[in-house]
Amino acid sequence: MNGASPRTADLAVIGAGPAGVEAALTAAGHGLDVVLLDEHPAAGGQVYRAVPHAFPAGGAPGPDEAAGDAMRGRLAASPVEARAGERVWSVLARSGLVAPGPAVPEPSPEPNPDPDAAAMQEEAGLPADGAARFRIDAVGEHGPRAVFAASLVLAPGAVERIAPFPGWTLPGVIGLGAATVLLESQRILPGRRVVVAGAGPLVPAVAAAIVEAGGAVAAAVDLAGPSDWLRALPRLAGMPRLLGRGAGWIVRIAGARVPVLFRHSVRSAAGRGAVEEVTVAPVGPDGSWRSEPRGGPGQRKRQGRAAERRIAADALAVGHGLAPATETGRFLRLRHRFSRAEGGWRPVTDAWGRTSLAGCYAAGDGAGVYGAAAAVQNAPSSPLV
Repeated sequence: MNGASPRTADLAVIGAGPAGVEAALTAAGHGLDVVLLDEHPAAGGQVYRAVPHAFPAGGAPGPDEAAGDAMRGRLAASPVEARAGERVWSVLARSGLVAPGPAVPEPSPEPNPDPDAAAMQEEAGLPADGAARFRIDAVGEHGPRAVFAASLVLAPGAVERIAPFPGWTLPGVIGLGAATVLLESQRILPGRRVVVAGAGPLVPAVAAAIVEAGGAVAAAVDLAGPSDWLRALPRLAGMPRLLGRGAGWIVRIAGARVPVLFRHSVRSAAGRGAVEEVTVAPVGPDGSWRSEPRGGPGQRKRQGRAAERRIAADALAVGHGLAPATETGRFLRLRHRFSRAEGGWRPVTDAWGRTSLAGCYAAGDGAGVYGAAAAVQNAPSSPLV
């Protein structure tokens, strides 16, 4: 047990991104006592991350910064107890694993087959009356503190995926998501001459942000082809704001004459102690390399060299999509399923976001990667009791 008295609440929310904040505000609107925890110094998650107060104003805020400021204002005006800068290091549950059932108001708990579960729950010091199902331990500037809660919302967001390649650990190689944080929150360029590579909308977004910040983009290397982006247009038609932002990225990239290499991928990064050169090569629709065409050995060698491109750069921002952050859910032994369309392994949930553990909900990108705009709609909207 820690030195501070445990805080008892109706609901604890882990993760103060868009989904976690909306879940906390919705629950508080239903009259629940809510504690919101996040390791970052302010709510907002990755997309709506707050600019540090010590940084000078950089003109009018962009759409993400403005949306984040508005969200943080709503949170500050609410009765939610928001604990920023507190890192959750332990989550223990009283109830066992159960199957979610949309036809019942709450899944019925079943015995947990884990022989260590009873001992863990006894050590958790949960109140004997059974009102609190969960114990959450966190540590921050006030030291270690515990929260006992009847219900729990997991809104951990997503983690970035990078497919390894030779040289991927060199200084100067950075994830697309991390590059976004540098550009939007820290107002720092990833490098003087950057190759931006990978898959998904972060490729044009990061390239455009570097150009807008006055940096140089040596090349935008996209695993997808023009036909892949065209096939996505019907889905984007219903999201005019996002479609407009995407068009703006393309205009900025084209205006800066950034070379765009479709259906290409990073083959290696090289340099003496840091990135100095990035080698890229074309790939087929299945992701396989296309640097070995048909023909004899001599022809293969000549065309193989021609297919590869070496690009001088001092930084490489690369990413291959996002995956739900499932560490806490796996620790609680929630049931998970694999969904390629939703980013990989994700917790099994019903229509209300209920997981296989009684009283535990999943929301936002941690329940399936759809982005910040969808996260607020994905937040549980039913009374979390």
